[in-house]
Amino acid sequence: MSICNPVVMELGRFGVWTSYRQIGEENAGEAAKLVEDLGLGAFWLGGSPKVPAVRPLLAATEHLTVATGILNVWQNDPAEVAVQHHQLTTEFPDRFLLGVGIGHPEATSDYQHPLKAMREFFDGLDGGPTPIPRAQRCMAALGPKMLELCGERSRGTHTYFVPVEHTRAAREQLGPDALIAPELACVVETDPDRARTSAREYAQLYLALRNYTGNLRRFGFTDEDIADGGSDRLIDAIVPHGTAEQIIAVARAHLDAGADHVCLQPVGAVGIPREQWTALASAAQAE
Repeated sequence: MSICNPVVMELGRFGVWTSYRQIGEENAGEAAKLVEDLGLGAFWLGGSPKVPAVRPLLAATEHLTVATGILNVWQNDPAEVAVQHHQLTTEFPDRFLLGVGIGHPEATSDYQHPLKAMREFFDGLDGGPTPIPRAQRCMAALGPKMLELCGERSRGTHTYFVPVEHTRAAREQLGPDALIAPELACVVETDPDRARTSAREYAQLYLALRNYTGNLRRFGFTDEDIADGGSDRLIDAIVPHGTAEQIIAVARAHLDAGADHVCLQPVGAVGIPREQWTALASAAQAE
């Protein structure tokens, strides 16, 4: 097991989630600086990034926490990840949270025995000369067994494409001390038809992946909800739309259900979503 780091980096209550596919890697520094200037606490980089990919985000900011959401365990060697983590955190202390995850079976031909693979990856993170402290790593987890493992071997969980009820169940299972940081995709758009069209375009991928659909079924969604691009009930629960204030109300529902931090992902935007991030940050900071 890894040694806990006495310094626990702060994420704040709200952050953003994006990928270089959306914002462009050449715009990493600009995007990170905007997030920091808006007063948001964390920048989650998706798209299965490698550890070095987060360096421009850290270099462009002074105190922003940067996290991977998530580094895919099938595509990375844990000993190498531990070395890269040590190099990065030596330069930028207490600002990098390594989020790791198993991905989904449809994307990985070697996908088998995911719990075993995840345990072995943690063993690899812990086994070298520069083990990654438990407080500096978290894990994507949906089902009870993966949640149990993340509670044993990491700071907590970074969840994705989940309803508020999943956040509540995760808190009940993990207890009061574990990190729970759900991603919340959203559409800052008050026209419901346009908003749901954007939401369904985003959700199409995830509604074809059995780890996500299996999790939705555990929380009361039916085959009819999942079919044909998702029912309005499902889409509105997973990808809320409306004003920034209405979206932040859903984010606060996750916080009330036990989340420590919610990372907001406006969908339907091209490039850096400056307008959406600004509106959401303002709504998040309003009392």
